[in-house]
Amino acid sequence: MASTHRAPIEEHPDLVELRARHERAAATPRAQMIEALALITGLYLAASPWITGFNGFTTLAVNNLIVGIAYMLLLGGLGNSYERTHSMAWAAAAIGIWTCVAPWVVAGDVAHTRSITSNLITGVIATLLALAAASAARDRTDNPRATRPGAREGRTMPGDRDRDR
Repeated sequence: MASTHRAPIEEHPDLVELRARHERAAATPRAQMIEALALITGLYLAASPWITGFNGFTTLAVNNLIVGIAYMLLLGGLGNSYERTHSMAWAAAAIGIWTCVAPWVVAGDVAHTRSITSNLITGVIATLLALAAASAARDRTDNPRATRPGAREGRTMPGDRDRDR
């Protein structure tokens, strides 16, 4: 019985290409901007009870602290390990939605103008950033212009396609 030697799954050409594609996506200025804004948003969310002055509402303050840290952890790794964390952007979007409804859902009388305004604005921004992060990989693979030779150089004239062949 002859034994066949197979390469480890990590060396499979499809996985190598997938990793390279995710590295290219994470290196774009758009992905770097999304990551930076997400970190700032998460930091603000964690500190918002003390910044806007509703830290007396303990349940909402603790909620925002935990949710802000979780948001930073979910979207903060985009630059270092994009291939593993871009899927977590959907969880970050759920955190953004939770942030919007938290003043009415958490225990206690915490739905006041400052807490509502802060959470609504931060929640909408967090959700939009998470959705942008989730769509970054899809744009890279579903957009034929992004993968067409010459697309990176910005050539979009009809005659450019003929020269690329």
